[in-house]
Amino acid sequence: MSKKLLSIRDLSVDYNTEISRVYAVNGLSFDLDYGETLGLVGETGAGKTTACLSIMGLLPEGIGEVVEGSITLDGEDILRVPDSRLRELRGRTVSMIFQDPMSSLNPVLTVGDQILEVLQEHNKGKKKEELEKTVDNMMELVGIPANRKNEYPHEFSGGMKQRIVIAIALACEPKLILADEPTTALDVTIQAQMLGLIHELQQRLNTAMILVTHDLGVVAQTCEKVAVMYAGQCVEYGSVEAIFDSQTLHPYTRGLFNAIPKLDEDAQRLETIEGMIPDPSVKIEGCRFAQRCKFATQRCGQAPGMVRVAPDHMIRCHLFDKRTEG
Repeated sequence: MSKKLLSIRDLSVDYNTEISRVYAVNGLSFDLDYGETLGLVGETGAGKTTACLSIMGLLPEGIGEVVEGSITLDGEDILRVPDSRLRELRGRTVSMIFQDPMSSLNPVLTVGDQILEVLQEHNKGKKKEELEKTVDNMMELVGIPANRKNEYPHEFSGGMKQRIVIAIALACEPKLILADEPTTALDVTIQAQMLGLIHELQQRLNTAMILVTHDLGVVAQTCEKVAVMYAGQCVEYGSVEAIFDSQTLHPYTRGLFNAIPKLDEDAQRLETIEGMIPDPSVKIEGCRFAQRCKFATQRCGQAPGMVRVAPDHMIRCHLFDKRTEG
């Protein structure tokens, strides 16, 4: 059996602020194969971006801290490699498409120079003229004429800025792309174009991807696996087919599905999940969803473990912990 491209085990990440300690990620585990796409879903504050920053080694210095767990990327434990090795991995092995293209690009450098900078960092022996050709190819690849490479970010629309960010992330053909809500700031039409572009480039370059999103429809269209996060924990994990076609769901996941408008139903109001996500600065011993769950019992005062309810479907909930593992 081939090794996994990415394997995260029991990852816990805290933020130490002047006010309190924030428990951002708590015991996160999942795997990703080469060329595979995983959708990371959950409310704002669930820990999705923190998980991605941990993989990149970009947690805020002196504030963000991995307190437990391991991250193995292409056979290397990246939590134990020196900073010099992390710099080699970023861009070449793993890249990140950040959420806001407006703040991701340097306003005083041309877009061509920003793509070139990544290429120069990871191709020390190549001449600049050769790398400039790669810059031209990358811009054409994302649908922007190469003759615009000497223009600055403010001369492009929001959708075109996002294309430039994608070009930077894919310039060195990394094995893994972390896409942190790459279409949030774009209108619906441009969103579809961006997702189609990312998927096309991913297939062409055989690049794996973690897609952070709130949109379950996007997950259904683009991902093979899905991990549903709530309050820093993964509460449901498995293949898209197993979870989207199943009636056996975590109460939180069921709430997310019920909040989606259905074309074949005439509903006056969409269903909502009552309550708020718990305070991340408070350490919770039991089930994190219990205060919002209509199925909660006294057992929910104890922390539930992940239970396998199907060969490719796992749920963290006491409702299913009597089932035998498949």
